[in-house]
Amino acid sequence: MTIALWTILAAIALPIIMAFIKKIPLAWDGKYNNASPRAGLKGLRGVCQRASWAEQNSFEILPAYIAAVLVAHIAGADPSSIDQLALLFIVTRILYCICYITNWAALRSIIWVGGLLCIVGLFIISA
Repeated sequence: MTIALWTILAAIALPIIMAFIKKIPLAWDGKYNNASPRAGLKGLRGVCQRASWAEQNSFEILPAYIAAVLVAHIAGADPSSIDQLALLFIVTRILYCICYITNWAALRSIIWVGGLLCIVGLFIISA
């Protein structure tokens, strides 16, 4: 299995990690109820809210990323180029989540564009 295919697992893990991060402070404060987890998420603020938004965005971009990696493999694009773009995408997503949690909006947007360009790049090298 290629590095790029392993990065799909990493991309799937990112929103799960963000979900965990958003719940930690709630659990510490005794405000998280696992019996009805979504009900307790309505009034999120601060880091919890931003981690929730990062989680949502990570889920939103996931299908496009998975499709791009698979198309690149199926089309027979250069494996090292696929791996490089895939790893760069994961790096941008990690930085994106950090920027979201720390509320660095401008840098977050720039990094998001970088991740999107990695997806576009995967399709371009497949042509």
